[in-house]
Amino acid sequence: MLAEITTLPLQIDTPFAGELFLLGRILFGATLAFMGLNHFMDLDAMAGYAKFKGLPLPRVSVIGSGLVLLLGGLGVVLGAFPVVAGGALAVFLLVSAVTMHDFWSVDDPEEKQNEMTGFLKNVYGAGAALALLAVGGTAWPYAVGLGLF
Repeated sequence: MLAEITTLPLQIDTPFAGELFLLGRILFGATLAFMGLNHFMDLDAMAGYAKFKGLPLPRVSVIGSGLVLLLGGLGVVLGAFPVVAGGALAVFLLVSAVTMHDFWSVDDPEEKQNEMTGFLKNVYGAGAALALLAVGGTAWPYAVGLGLF
């Protein structure tokens, strides 16, 4: 017989939990924000890759994805609109994992490995974004506290 699964209230009052949560937000969010900036700094090359992958309106897609990464990443770092930031990042990372890193359709072993690495990075990033989304409705330590929910 399986044990009953119970839900415990989120507790972030252990020693250094607030500081570690902030550090995790900074590492995750700042990395994504930097990736978003990279979309703008290398727009032509990224639009070319998006076109190669078959995305409609590749330049617009790169600009839109850059905005999601930049604003979502900053939202996570600052603790601003955490539900929107976490949700937008999770959706973007899952969609881009499948559309941009389709390793299963690549024949060249080196390219296949690169696409699989990109796919897995997006999947575990989406997992982190979903975890942040799950706690997005609670008060975050060291956060600006702006939100819709």
